[in-house]
Amino acid sequence: MRRAVYPGSFDPITNGHLDVLRRAVAVFDRVVVAVLENPRKDPLLGTAERVEVIRASLATAGPELSERVDVRTFDGLTVTFCRAVDAGFMVRGLRAVSDFETEMQLAHNNRVLARDVDTVFFMTSLEHGYVSSSLVKEIARFGGDVSGMVPPPAAAALARRVPGG
Repeated sequence: MRRAVYPGSFDPITNGHLDVLRRAVAVFDRVVVAVLENPRKDPLLGTAERVEVIRASLATAGPELSERVDVRTFDGLTVTFCRAVDAGFMVRGLRAVSDFETEMQLAHNNRVLARDVDTVFFMTSLEHGYVSSSLVKEIARFGGDVSGMVPPPAAAALARRVPGG
C-alpha cells in the first residue's frame, strides 16, 4: 500500500489544502493528514478543533477524500511520524515559485534525516493559488468573507473564534 503523510498546521484547512489532498489520493492509496501539535506556537484553532474541522471538511468533500484520508496529530520530526505510520512519502502543496524554495530546502533536509521518505510536490489549482491559512485568518479578523477560501466547517470555526467573524 502506498501511503503518504500531508503535514501542516491547517489553522484553518483551506480549499487549497483540499485540492492538494484530491491530487494526492489520485496517486496514493492512503493519505494521513498530520496536524502539527506545536506547544511553541499559538494557533487560532486548538489542535483538537483543527482535527475536528478537517474531519468535518473531509466528510463534506465526498467519499474520494473521506474514505481514503486519515487525520492524526503529531509533534516532533515529520519524518519520524512518517515512519510511525509506515508512510514512504510526504505530500507538500505549492502555490508559487516562492513556496518551492522553502519546500525544496525542507525536502532536502528531510531526505538527509530519512532516506526512506521522499517528498512529492503538488501544485494547487490556479483558483486556490492565492489562498493561505494566514491570509484567511487575517481576512476573517477584519470581518471579510472567507467562505470561498475555506470549506464550510472551517468557515464556521473561524466565525466562532474571530470577533465579528
